[in-house]
Amino acid sequence: MSRIAIASIAALLLAGHARAAEPITLRDMGSFHVGGRLVEISGKPVKEVVFTPGGVPAKVDPNGTYQVEQMYVQYFLPANEKGAYPLLMWHGGGLTGVTYETTPDGREGWLNYFLRKGWAVYNSDAVERGRAGWAQYPDIFKGEPVFLTTANPFERFRIGDGPNSYDPDPAKRKLLPGSQFPVEGYDNFVKQNVPRWTTTDDAAIAAYIAEIDRVGPSVILFHSQAGSFGFKVAQARPDKVKALIAIEPAGIGDPAKADVLKNIPTLIIYGDYIERDSRWPKIRANGIAFADAIKAAGGRVDVVDLPQAGIKGNSHMVMMDKNNLEVAGLIQKWLEAKGLTK
Repeated sequence: MSRIAIASIAALLLAGHARAAEPITLRDMGSFHVGGRLVEISGKPVKEVVFTPGGVPAKVDPNGTYQVEQMYVQYFLPANEKGAYPLLMWHGGGLTGVTYETTPDGREGWLNYFLRKGWAVYNSDAVERGRAGWAQYPDIFKGEPVFLTTANPFERFRIGDGPNSYDPDPAKRKLLPGSQFPVEGYDNFVKQNVPRWTTTDDAAIAAYIAEIDRVGPSVILFHSQAGSFGFKVAQARPDKVKALIAIEPAGIGDPAKADVLKNIPTLIIYGDYIERDSRWPKIRANGIAFADAIKAAGGRVDVVDLPQAGIKGNSHMVMMDKNNLEVAGLIQKWLEAKGLTK
């Protein structure tokens, strides 16, 4: 093959890549902390701390006022905004806003996808996660944090084929058949895991309410543990929530207040292999029962089981799976159908 032909092919490949990954143009980006409260701690002994090896000791008095339970939010505002409202992204338990960023194997995540579609995206680290910060326990955060082993998400998030499917040797890990999770990026995925508490839900809900109060009317996209947060915040601020997108919600709102959500379009998405899991059939049944309660009150809820929609192999981490952009496209079409784009 001639050098000219090779150069032509290379040029075409580069042009194709450029079209597939056109620059994202923003009119603004930034971040803020929101929510939280002041807490007074007393009765603790004064400590002498050496902050730097070889440094001069300093006295640290732990008694006093602390700022706690705030949440971190990073926002990206596209130059050509096409979403009728901002899109708030809320992550699941033991995770942070990284959930929606670049996938563990280096592909484009949902944050970039929805930015390219013209949505103003607000991505957060919830209370006690990542850049939101931590607080003392048990003085402020009651109980102890929960930490996950490297095997736990593999076996619990419907990536591996049940208990004992994880192995330190990647070649010996047993995936569910047809799994779309990028197993080659699994070791990167567990680097995202952070400790979580089971006693900070009220603080998280308060911070999320503070976020929507600051941002204004919004669409909320939420995952897993944030299921209860998304629904309960919508029940607290129904006038400010324009749509709910629940990705495998592990929790629900208050069933006694299901009627409060009747005017909010709601989409609930479930992935694959649910019937093979020990916990997810019950978790899904709870979500369906809550959806039925909303519909009984006159609400609009669309439930999509991805395999029934012809999208197969999805783990609990739908937004990271190899077909993540196909699922994002389904969400985008739903938003368009609900009149939520300009």
